[in-house]
Amino acid sequence: MSAVMITRKLRKWEKLPGKNTFCCDGRVMMARQKGIFYLTLFLIIGTCSLFFAFECPYLAVHLSPAIPVFAVLLFLFVIAMLLRTSFSDPGVLPRALPEEANFIEMEIEAANGSVPSGQRPPPRIRNVQINNQIVKLKYCYTCKIFRPPRASHCSICDNCVDRFDHHCPWVGNCVGKRNYRYFYLFTLTLSLLTIYIFAFNIVHVVMRSVDQGFLSTLKETPGTVLEVLVCFFTLWSMVGLTGFHTYLISLNQTTNEDIKGSWSGKNRGQNPYSHKNIVKNCCEVLCGPTYPSVLDRRGLMQEDSPTAANSEGPCSFDNLVAQTVKTTAPLIPNEHTPDDVKPSIAAEKSSAPKDDPPLAAKLPPLASPETDAETSIVKNQ
Repeated sequence: MSAVMITRKLRKWEKLPGKNTFCCDGRVMMARQKGIFYLTLFLIIGTCSLFFAFECPYLAVHLSPAIPVFAVLLFLFVIAMLLRTSFSDPGVLPRALPEEANFIEMEIEAANGSVPSGQRPPPRIRNVQINNQIVKLKYCYTCKIFRPPRASHCSICDNCVDRFDHHCPWVGNCVGKRNYRYFYLFTLTLSLLTIYIFAFNIVHVVMRSVDQGFLSTLKETPGTVLEVLVCFFTLWSMVGLTGFHTYLISLNQTTNEDIKGSWSGKNRGQNPYSHKNIVKNCCEVLCGPTYPSVLDRRGLMQEDSPTAANSEGPCSFDNLVAQTVKTTAPLIPNEHTPDDVKPSIAAEKSSAPKDDPPLAAKLPPLASPETDAETSIVKNQ
């Protein structure tokens, strides 16, 4: 038996820290708590299915065939924005390597000096200047890095996210630098879809009630009542959420900064990221460049794993000695062989035959060199 090192290629997402789940060989990245995300999908697909089944056939014939077509396009766009927000990397920052973390710790200790026992060490902060304003970079004790401006550590996903906005359980992911625009488009289009379905539900009930009556209309379309209730309670929350994020985009601000009051109050400075222009702020957030992921989730890394393999060779004395040594040698270095394995002296004596003479008695006496010379002379004569 011999150990053979087999190198197995791994993707980097298999070794990434944090509380995320990956699917499709690292292409899909989500949070572990996905129950509310499934509820979001169920509500959107279920409500739209009822609308397509009960209202669209009647409205396409009696009002316009463009109504179901526009509803389908809007529904597909909502699902696409939801999946794009939920399945993408929000801007997770990689954690520091052990060498980098040690170097940062040495820099901090050299800057702060030795802290007496019983005193709290000073906060680990670095100052950078952005648009002629000082911005503080905070140190993350989990990721061992100084977070970039506007980044924050998500306690649910256990990752530092660049331009962290918030963690949204409805989409099952953090909302950050790389998926914020898709999140905003999702909330905007979902608000439009909710208003669209709610309005045409009312139109459908009114048009059929004129001919058949209100109660008979509800009996023929039982899904209408459920659609109206879902859309009514969803409408206020989605419209309010969309309006709030529209306000944040116009100021080039995040939800995290707004809640903490980072750029408000008497002692706070002005927002260094705002262009003091609503159009410019909206263009930067919604039409800016798409930033690549810094995780390299699908990159390859190698891992050596020992595997036992049988090496069958020709039977030789060296193999026998090696096997004997393996069976009798201790498993741990400097470890004594147990007493029950060692052969005892009494056993060796008892195993030897008693009647046999000693070995010296069996051997003939050795002749001296002089005696051998005389014997050879006599033979020659």
